[in-house]
Formats: sequence, C-alpha cells, structure tokens
Amino acid sequence: MTIVETDLLIIGAGPTGLFAAYYAGFRGHRVAVVDSLPELGGQITAMYPEKQILDVAGFPSVKGRDLVEGLVVQAATADPNYLLDRTAVTLAEDADGVTVGLDDGTDVRAGAVIITAGIGKFSPRPLPAQGDWLGRGLEFFVPSFAPYTDKDVVIVGGGDSAFDWAVHLEPMARSVTLVHRRDAFRAHERTVQQVRDSSVRIITKAEVSAINGGSTVESVDVTVDGETTTCPAQAVVAALGFIADLGPLQHWGIDVHKRHVVVDPSMRTNLARVFAAGDITDYPGKVRLIAVGFGEAATAVNNATVAIDPTAKVFPGHSSEA
Repeated sequence: MTIVETDLLIIGAGPTGLFAAYYAGFRGHRVAVVDSLPELGGQITAMYPEKQILDVAGFPSVKGRDLVEGLVVQAATADPNYLLDRTAVTLAEDADGVTVGLDDGTDVRAGAVIITAGIGKFSPRPLPAQGDWLGRGLEFFVPSFAPYTDKDVVIVGGGDSAFDWAVHLEPMARSVTLVHRRDAFRAHERTVQQVRDSSVRIITKAEVSAINGGSTVESVDVTVDGETTTCPAQAVVAALGFIADLGPLQHWGIDVHKRHVVVDPSMRTNLARVFAAGDITDYPGKVRLIAVGFGEAATAVNNATVAIDPTAKVFPGHSSEA
C-alpha cells in the first residue's frame, strides 16, 4: 500500500480545485489533488476546451483551454502532488486528520479535505436514435472546431452547450441546424438571440428520429408533429446534458441533498475536517458559476487552515501584503 501524506487534499482538478491548490500554497500548505480524469481541468478540458467563458473576473472572454492553462500555471506555485486518473473511494475522519482511500490502493492522509468535484463523474445522455453512429459522425462534445469545416452540422439540444457550439460552428460549417424537442430553451438568452440572428436553422418541437449513411453520417431524419423530413448532415452533435453520479462520496457520511454537498458559510460540511467548494456545493442562495467557485475555494482553504492548525487565523491578510 502506498501512503501519501499532505496537509490538504483536494478532490477534483477542475477550475475550482486548481484555484484551491494555488491558494493552499499561498497559505503555506503541502497540497495533493486527486481526480478521476487523466487530465487537469475537469469538465472544461474534457468537453469545452474551445468554449468562450464570459463570467470570469478580469476576462471579458476567455477560451476554456486558456483558462485552465492559466490556472495550472498559477497552481504550480504550490507544487501540488497530482494524483490523476484515480478515484477517491473511501473517507475516514479522526481527531487528527482525514484518510482518503483511492481506487489504486493509495491512502492519502491529510489534515483536511476540500471536495471540488463539480457534478461528480458524468456521462452524456444518449441520443435515442444514435445506434452505432458514435465516432462515425455523431459526437457528444466538440473539443475542436476544425473537423466541422464545410460540413452540414446538426446539433440536438436546447441548453448552453448546444447554443454555444452553434455560435462557434456557424462561421465555418456549410450549414448548422439546431433541433430541440421544445420551443423553449435553457440556454442563456443572449446566446439564444445570437443564434436567432445568425444563419443557424432552428427546428423546435422536433426530434432526430433516425441517422442515415454508410460508413459515416450522411443525413438525419427530423420529425415534427408526425411528419418527417430529411436534412443533410455529415456531423451530428448530441448536446443533451449529462447523467451525474457522485459515486462513493455518497457513502462517506457527508450530508448530501439532491446530488449536492451541503455546506455552511465557511464551506464546511457536517464533518469537521471536510470542506467543499464549487458546483458540488449547496446552500441557500447558491449560484453555480466558475466565478463563485473561485471565491468558495478561497473561503474553504482559509477555514480548512484552522482545522489543520488551530493556532492559525482564518483571514490570511491581503496577497498584496505578502
């Protein structure tokens, strides 16, 4: 058995976890970061590296991969011990610290833990008509726009991802058609209007009932009110959301409400040495934004510092005074 000893363990290497790692170093802690994905950046790296993010302070617009790159550089100042492609499966708290067991047999011993696991493990919701087309023209994510150049693209969905991808693919694709089963959308109103003002064709109260082609996708059947038409398509993007699973975390004795970890104003869970920050957290007035997660990370680290060292103060002083 391998034993890793650290002051602070962060579970989740997305934007909130990376900022928490940096801040742990700012507070003088040794820090380890575990994530079930093989790369840093969480959902952004896995699904939205090309997406323009508009709600991060100081950046009118920043591409997902560029934000992650900056956070990794910033976190490097803390010299974090990254334990990637591993899942935290057990947690045991005692008077002196917390022990977290990973699925490869490693035990991580820490003075405190911060959970920044986003929505937990996630898998895309399947397209009912997808058959065996995945990888042959059907995809769930758009990590790169270049492969869609001069293609007829059909995007299925009505959320932020569907509309964001429609905005970015419209200038380079031959055509973009967005198909949604309702006439109301979940995406940000500004992005919806941007798509409406573009050349993107929007078909509502509709479903993709079949995908057609040979070795790759050539067209899709779209059904509206029982009538089916065929649209040319060499690429289909199914942006139907995700099935989230908190996995073993649900069995750690942490207060979980509707797939979210309940925290108090200090970002502490019902366990004295376990904190949480980012999208996984829940409390009255919670807003799930990356910008909010950054603030929660700083709050969690500063309060975890006192759990690690009772003689420390919650407020660290201003970074400009360091």
